[in-house]
Amino acid sequence: MTEETPTPQPATAGDRTPPAGAPRPEPIRWFGTSWVDRGGDYRLRRVLVPVGALLAAAAAAFLLRLAVDGIRVADNGGFLNGLLLAAVAICSLLAALRTWKVLTEGKESLTGWMAEDKSLGVAWVIGGVGALLAYFVRSLREAPGEAVRRARYEKELAQYERRQAGRSGRPGARTPGRAGRKR
Repeated sequence: MTEETPTPQPATAGDRTPPAGAPRPEPIRWFGTSWVDRGGDYRLRRVLVPVGALLAAAAAAFLLRLAVDGIRVADNGGFLNGLLLAAVAICSLLAALRTWKVLTEGKESLTGWMAEDKSLGVAWVIGGVGALLAYFVRSLREAPGEAVRRARYEKELAQYERRQAGRSGRPGARTPGRAGRKR
């Protein structure tokens, strides 16, 4: 019996694993880490995500219309109906602005009223249609949040490569715990 040594197979985009200590890309919802090299089923997902966001926005708008029509049936008057429609429009606008900012600049960039998750939670729910439409529009350009994560990942990768390049000269020169001899 002879042992055969396996021949190395070429690495595919999904098989690449960074070395130990290297930064790892953050996954994006619906895309995972396929956004890094835009391989695999990235393009299919780039088509399906906007379609799904648009369908979800249409469903949310339908549910919101049912809720508003339920209040109209109560025949409370034109002022109350106008006030309700204005509230829904404002909540949708605010949710769309917040979602757009999160997708383009990252969640850590939220300040002031946009950073309030708990106290404005109802406004974000009512404005869900606006948030889904912002998600739809942003997903036409890129995977939502890709630009923020790509910039962060490339910065971390550049820092890692600089640290590795600095160590290539004399790998054991500055080992902690080894004191140099004095003569």
